[in-house]
Amino acid sequence: MTIQLYHLIAFLISVTVVLWTIPDVKTVGLKLGIVDRPNARKIHHSPVVRVGGVSIFGGTMIALLMVWRLGGFDTVSVPEQEVLGGLMLGSVGFFCIGFADDLLSLSSGSRLLMQIVVATLTWFMGLQIDFLSIPLIGLIHLGLFSLPISVIWLVGMANAINWIDGVDGLAAGVSGIAAVVMLIVTLFMDQTAAALIAAALAGAALGFLRYNFNPAQIFMGDGGAYFMGFTLAGVGIIGLVKTTAMTAVLLPYLILAVPIIDMSAVILSRISKGKSPFVADKSHLHHWLLKAGISQRLTVLFIYALTLWVGSLAMGFSNMPSGWGYAIAATFLLGYTGWQVYQKKQ
Repeated sequence: MTIQLYHLIAFLISVTVVLWTIPDVKTVGLKLGIVDRPNARKIHHSPVVRVGGVSIFGGTMIALLMVWRLGGFDTVSVPEQEVLGGLMLGSVGFFCIGFADDLLSLSSGSRLLMQIVVATLTWFMGLQIDFLSIPLIGLIHLGLFSLPISVIWLVGMANAINWIDGVDGLAAGVSGIAAVVMLIVTLFMDQTAAALIAAALAGAALGFLRYNFNPAQIFMGDGGAYFMGFTLAGVGIIGLVKTTAMTAVLLPYLILAVPIIDMSAVILSRISKGKSPFVADKSHLHHWLLKAGISQRLTVLFIYALTLWVGSLAMGFSNMPSGWGYAIAATFLLGYTGWQVYQKKQ
């Protein structure tokens, strides 16, 4: 069996499991009252089940287990298997933290503390950022700074995906696009294990959109958002950062630039207003677009196009064949959706 076939199998199994289980998760969630109720900060007007992340988590993990049983990870070396084990352990841990919050409404401090602990454990298992790429300088070995920078990256991305989960289909679509781009780039760089995880995650995220795109029938909740954010960050480390090539080290930050910049801007905005960066408000990009009178669907499609555009730039910088051609096409798509947004504002 060719290695690319394993990636297709992972994607298809993940999609199938998500589509198959979401109706049951929705039914159970409604019966148990595990719903997200409308309030002043929310934009939905009726209660919606908030534990769709169970299907995203289940679809991804079942797909990876099936591929493992079929031999898809047989070519992975023992050291790489240990790092993959750390990534999987961390993904489970972050999902459990988020799922507990969906059920029990944990405090932001307790969630952050648990996330730091889990991310630190994965660092000791090898899920580490050892290098940073500095323009005009090159690769810088982090040494002792590897631990805090790795933890900030893993915890930060988990929360960045959670923070953009404010409009129907936004977090799932952004994560799905980022996962597809990571799949393509890691395959080109012959990082097959990272690509398998990206394929499974892409299938789960895009399958979830069947029920999460506006008008959403179910939300992924913190469990799904933390799981996808951490897993994307982890794939970026094992598939790109650890290659030590200068351009490759930059790619995961470029692929995930939209949630990174959105989170950074929100934090700076809150601090400048004398507010805690952890107190939720309506200062995200999607909130500004909605305030400008843009519909939910067009808001989401514009941010999809923006995510695809930065992802296509990553494909170009990776020097993959036709990478810059994809970037040009994505630029036209972003220009078209941006023009639609501009027209709607008039």
